[in-house]
Amino acid sequence: MTAPSTRKWFKSSYSGGSGTECVEAALTPHGVLVRDSKQPTESQLTISTPAWTAFLAEARRFRRHL
Repeated sequence: MTAPSTRKWFKSSYSGGSGTECVEAALTPHGVLVRDSKQPTESQLTISTPAWTAFLAEARRFRRHL
C-alpha cells in the first residue's frame, strides 16, 4: 500500500462543483482506495483491482441503459 502522503486522490469528472456528496479515489498497486471527500481523514474503503474493474464495467453498462 502506498504511504498516505504519496497518494494522489481524485474525484470523478461527474462530480458536481458544489462540493457535496462526492467520493474521492486513489490508485494503489493493489487496487483502489475510496473515501468521502467531506471527511478525508476518516475511514477509507479498500477495493481490490478485480473488484474495481468489475464495478466500473457494471457502472458503464448501467449508464448505457439510462
